[in-house]
Amino acid sequence: MVSSPHEAMHRIFQDHPGLFSRVSEVLGIDFAPPTAVTVLPTDLTEARPLERRVDTLLRLETEDDEPLLLAIEAQREKDTDKPASWAYYASYLLTKYRLQPLLLVVCQDRATAEWAARPVCFGPRQWPLLTLRPLVAGPHNMPVITDPAEVRKDLALATLSAITHAKHRDIGAILKAVTTVLRDTPHPIADPIVELIAQGLGKHPAAEQWRNLVAVDLSFYKSYISEEIRDEGREEGREEGRAEGEARRAAEDVLDVLDVRGIDVPEAVRERIVGCEDPETLRRWHRRAVIAPTAEQIFSDEQDE
Repeated sequence: MVSSPHEAMHRIFQDHPGLFSRVSEVLGIDFAPPTAVTVLPTDLTEARPLERRVDTLLRLETEDDEPLLLAIEAQREKDTDKPASWAYYASYLLTKYRLQPLLLVVCQDRATAEWAARPVCFGPRQWPLLTLRPLVAGPHNMPVITDPAEVRKDLALATLSAITHAKHRDIGAILKAVTTVLRDTPHPIADPIVELIAQGLGKHPAAEQWRNLVAVDLSFYKSYISEEIRDEGREEGREEGRAEGEARRAAEDVLDVLDVRGIDVPEAVRERIVGCEDPETLRRWHRRAVIAPTAEQIFSDEQDE
């Protein structure tokens, strides 16, 4: 099953195709900015029943070079079968489109990124037939952007940076810088960014930080993802409220039983009962309150039950 981070890591290049020029600049390789971009079909399936799909495929045209094909793969972990698949993609694209292919691999894990960046030779050791050399963008080489001014200069690059640095110790500052800029960014631009980052963070702990920032800093947004994030927060609040209400009523039941039986309840016992938030513990105390000779006895033999 394709994960949300997987989708975000390559889909951002569909939404912001010019991003590749900035990424290549960060990686120290000079590619001229594209003058035109065409999103091509990603189905690389052969005639026989063998299906192969690249994550995103773009045709980039520039002023000074012939068009090139940019295949983008989101890679979440090491996979020994991938280099052969990537070599197949390159060969297939060259054969089908007669244009030079380039592979960009985007990662969130440093070890995976460094693995993907290693050149892989195919063919005999004495005479390798071809060498696979993907470009790799990941936490090892993407900039850590915590300054809103830098985010504002290139929002797409800052978004990819936030996604690739999902496990970075400064992810809170990275995300805060993004929401600071999104406050005064037009909705048609900001809303997809909110969604891409939410997808990109997936189930990482940083996803909760992003939800909180969107709920507070971007409370005026009406996009699907921001509404979903706020709904989650409201539902969590309702769940907490329901649990607190149940615990409060259960504590009152314990005290009512003791009161009906005429059992004196010292203040320390009352505070312990009222302060308890565990329903099972309160049910146990309620049962004991029916027969206990003193209020303190409802806490007796806790370790035996």
